[in-house]
Amino acid sequence: METLYRENVKIVSHYLYSMCKDEELTKDLTQETFLRAYESLERFDNSCKISTWLCQIAKHLLYQYFAKAGKQIPAEPDETLPAKENTEQAAMTRVELIDCLKELHRLPEQMKEVMYLRVMSDLSYREIGEIMGKSENWARVNFYRAKELLLKGCGRDEETGM
Repeated sequence: METLYRENVKIVSHYLYSMCKDEELTKDLTQETFLRAYESLERFDNSCKISTWLCQIAKHLLYQYFAKAGKQIPAEPDETLPAKENTEQAAMTRVELIDCLKELHRLPEQMKEVMYLRVMSDLSYREIGEIMGKSENWARVNFYRAKELLLKGCGRDEETGM
C-alpha cells in the first residue's frame, strides 16, 4: 500500500487541487482517497490504471464534500501570475485570463471537468474517459467542444490565436 501511495499521491493531489483550489481540503481528501482505496483494494479489477481508479475515488469524495457543504466546485482565477516588466501588458493579460476563466466557469460541468483533467492533471483522453465512465472518443470530443466554446467566449480565433 505504501508503494501505491508513493506512486500515485501526486496524481491524486494534483487532480483534487485542480478541482477545488484548497490545499487543506486537498490534503484531507487525498488521505481519505487512499484510506478508501485500501479498504476496497480487493474490488479493483484492473479494468483501468490504478491512478485512474484512485482519481475516481477522489472525484466522488470531492463531490460528496461539496454536496454536504452545499457548494459547487469553484473556478477561481489563479492569483499567481508571472511578474512582467510592462505592467500595462500584465494588467491586460490578467483581464484576459479572468475573462477566459469566467468562460470556463460557464461551461457545462462535464466539459469543465474534462478541461480540468486534460489541462491541469495532464491526463490522456483514455484516462479521462475512464474517470468519467465514458469512452476515449467522448473525452476527446468534449475537450474539443469545450476548447471551441472557450475560444469563442474569449474572443479568439483558434487559427490565428487572436
